[in-house]
Amino acid sequence: MALIVQKYGGSSVADAASVQRVAARVVATKQAGNDVCVVVSAMGDTTDELIDLATQITADPPRREMDILLTAGERISMSLLAMAIDALGVEARSFTGQQAGVITDAAYGRARIIDVTPSRISETLAEGHVAIVAGFQGVNTEANDVTTLGRGGSDTTAVALAAALGADVCEIFSDVDGVFTADPRIVPAARKLAKISYDAVLEIAASGAKVLIPRCVEYARRFDVPVHVRSSFSQMDGTMVTKEDPMEEPIIAGVAHDSSQAKVTLLDVPDVPGKAARIFEVVAEAGVNIDMIVQNVSATGTGKTDVSFTLPAVNGTEATSALEQVHAEIGYSRIQYDDSIGKLSLVGAGMKSHPGVSARLFGALSDAGINIEMISTSEIRLSVVTRAQDLAAAVRAVHTAFDLDSDQDEAVVYGGTGR
Repeated sequence: MALIVQKYGGSSVADAASVQRVAARVVATKQAGNDVCVVVSAMGDTTDELIDLATQITADPPRREMDILLTAGERISMSLLAMAIDALGVEARSFTGQQAGVITDAAYGRARIIDVTPSRISETLAEGHVAIVAGFQGVNTEANDVTTLGRGGSDTTAVALAAALGADVCEIFSDVDGVFTADPRIVPAARKLAKISYDAVLEIAASGAKVLIPRCVEYARRFDVPVHVRSSFSQMDGTMVTKEDPMEEPIIAGVAHDSSQAKVTLLDVPDVPGKAARIFEVVAEAGVNIDMIVQNVSATGTGKTDVSFTLPAVNGTEATSALEQVHAEIGYSRIQYDDSIGKLSLVGAGMKSHPGVSARLFGALSDAGINIEMISTSEIRLSVVTRAQDLAAAVRAVHTAFDLDSDQDEAVVYGGTGR
């Protein structure tokens, strides 16, 4: 008998028929002789609809009250799924994040899990029942307040529960059949990967791929939780995410893209020690995460340089406003803000031992007539920034150049979001 944690995203439980389909899948897993714990997201677009309702009331809703509001979506999903499973003759019990023992810090809207004490879940499983847990939420025990985990919170809930329960596998169900070499919506010829390492999928996720969230993968890697990425709309085997096997890791795992970033450039920054440090201190104090950084060589005779960096476009206002407040201190001439960029990332553990990867990437983009604006590298990732309108063509060109195209119709998107 195996202990399996399954997570179903919003597209998988979007309506009553979908909930019943998921219930049948859960029951089949249980009747195959497994203990089953299920984590569910809110149905369809419920979370977005609740956010819209709140903003109709006030433009600046209190974060504590927003967390209380947003946890309602998962509570609806968990109770309906428990009813559907019960209707199929298998007893199921639903639990909020707090009841399941998901303990977080007090950062409303973006809380992090600090502990999981799943005693009630373990008792339910020991009694032979299916346990259903509301994803995306927990409780801060100091204030006894409900908290939400932010984007990808249900994935993180599932992996954290799997680690705490000692599960044999955590199955993450979405609307695609696994992890592909590129987004199937952009590259119909994308190929499904049978397996991938934590490190490689973490780079892919951090580079914009939506199948898994980086902190979910980080949690899985830390506690060595095998993750099986599958579709709830098919019975196909998906992609296993585990420790790296050097003998089987491909040279290139895939091509990821991100169209949600923007670029900030500070022009004519004095090229003296401490200026770059101060720029990024200000950005950090504004609570903004940055990605790629480029500083040009100072122009001859001027002692001035340009500093560019990328960041999530949603944080553009915070970053530029913070930098404008220290205009005189830093001494730049002006700020340029550009939200019409896209980032392409080539990921693969084999890159570190195979020369010529960079030349091949740049050659593919050159042949496609696509200009590169910024470049960033890590041990297993090579990222470039292009114009936003060129991003899809860039992904397809690079995917083909590295022989990643499949000759079979593997890439099927059953829903619409990839989650």
